[in-house]
Amino acid sequence: MITISTLKFDEKTPENLKLVRYGSNWPAVYIVNNGKEAYIGESVDVSNRAKRHLRNNNKKKLEQINIISDDTFNKSTILDLESFLIKYMAADNKFVLQNGNWGLKNHNYYQKDMYEKQFESVWKKLRKKGIVQNDLKLIENSTLFKYSPYKSLTYEQYMIVNDILNTLVEEISTKEKAIFMVHGGAGTGKTILAIYLLMLIKQIENVNKLDEVEDEIDKNLLEILRLSEITDKLNIGLVVPTTGLRKSIKEVFRNTQVLMAKMVLSPSDVVKSDNKYDILIVDESHRLRRDKCVQGHDVIRKNNYKLNLGSNGTELDWILKKSKYQIFFYDRNQTIKPADVRKEDFEKLMLSDNYHEYHLETQMRCLLGGNEYVKYIRDIFSENAPVEKMNFNKYDLKLFDNVNEMVEEIKNKDEKFDLCRNVAGYAWQWKTKGCKISKRLTKKELNKMIKKGMYDIEIQGYKYIWNSSNNVWVSSPNSINEIGCIHTIQGFDLNYVGVIIGNELKYDKENQKFIVDRSNYYDKYGKNDTDDQELLEYVLNIYYTLCTRGMRGTYIYVCDNNLRDYLKKYIN
Repeated sequence: MITISTLKFDEKTPENLKLVRYGSNWPAVYIVNNGKEAYIGESVDVSNRAKRHLRNNNKKKLEQINIISDDTFNKSTILDLESFLIKYMAADNKFVLQNGNWGLKNHNYYQKDMYEKQFESVWKKLRKKGIVQNDLKLIENSTLFKYSPYKSLTYEQYMIVNDILNTLVEEISTKEKAIFMVHGGAGTGKTILAIYLLMLIKQIENVNKLDEVEDEIDKNLLEILRLSEITDKLNIGLVVPTTGLRKSIKEVFRNTQVLMAKMVLSPSDVVKSDNKYDILIVDESHRLRRDKCVQGHDVIRKNNYKLNLGSNGTELDWILKKSKYQIFFYDRNQTIKPADVRKEDFEKLMLSDNYHEYHLETQMRCLLGGNEYVKYIRDIFSENAPVEKMNFNKYDLKLFDNVNEMVEEIKNKDEKFDLCRNVAGYAWQWKTKGCKISKRLTKKELNKMIKKGMYDIEIQGYKYIWNSSNNVWVSSPNSINEIGCIHTIQGFDLNYVGVIIGNELKYDKENQKFIVDRSNYYDKYGKNDTDDQELLEYVLNIYYTLCTRGMRGTYIYVCDNNLRDYLKKYIN
């Protein structure tokens, strides 16, 4: 049976731990904390480890130690439990963690499933003791958890981090410029990896001696400590082009000891800086803009002029000009409008000296469907239709004939799992834009609005409104009663997503191909100055993106009858 022993943390602790079960000569996880900060560690001899921690000025100011173990625990179990607690306690937000993320990675071991089932009971016992405060489900649906720098990496992610950092150290030591490009489809963990990299690099500045981190740093990453020897403090930033995601990540950084909200930048913030950045990590690079069919084109032209880039400069050019080293996270299939930098511009980077390319393949978001589901959706919305219908036993994929049944079912799922939302392509005018809408809109108030004619979307006699908030819409109070557009959801995870495919996308049965109806596409900045083929590619990318937001399931309603019949061949 798992036990948690609690002792005072002071000079007597190492000797006192020798008298406590699992305090010495046994694998255990421990949490050292005071009222504000905590450190989570693992050791086969907590007594000896406590002695070393008491020589560290940061850890010495902690006041209490809790030892967690069981007669059946082994070294692999405590490594896994330590990783679990770091990940969840960082998002629980009761303590600021002193931990770094020095090479946290997932690993398999004998009877892993059996041990991990016990971790929930560990959490419940810690809650009872007042060491943690929130339910696991609440934490898992929080922004702090989803974009935490303490996420454990897959082996694939870990190898990419290892190679990028070791190559970066080499390039900096020889004063050579370098570009790193990480390709990854929807849900492969690009944002997690970008934040993880930033945290790992920033930690180096706070390390004065190797023995301060030798107990927690992955030995394969020791080379990155050379960064502190060959550079002064690095001027480093995380560029996030989309407003909602940028705001969410800033919130996460405000609750992290090493990272600061000001490190999260828009492309314009990069230009405003008086100094050149050493490293810019760019998430959602496919959403960097160019001066074509774009809101705020005056800002783009002004920044191009400031950087002597002429009339054809792009936000990608700003990044390249204002930094020595760039790490791009990119998915060409999530380019959704003509304002996005062209894929040809990213392909030109391959011709640069010291260009390094990586590929993320493992599915992190749609785990129950895996890579097969994401590829299946990609194929459905392409000219290479699947050969046969696939069933995903664990992933809930359904096609609805009645739109309101789908909308209400998503609401039911939200009550059970939280973070379930309905979204749609931009196939209806935004009539309610600018209208005064309550920040906490009740169902009764929504019905009153609709009766007065204040609605945007009408399908089968049912009426809905677009998202009343653009910033972090998924967590806004009204979101469950609204329909979100593509710009509110890109980069975000949901448990279930309901996708309404509007009349801008249709299917030509005779020629067996998709067609776009631009008269039913209402994003003027998304269709101006495009031919029908280009617009069709953007619309297909939009629906591919929307259909890969759900971690547990995706529900779909289609307005065009021919397109619905086409999808029925592939979706139950």
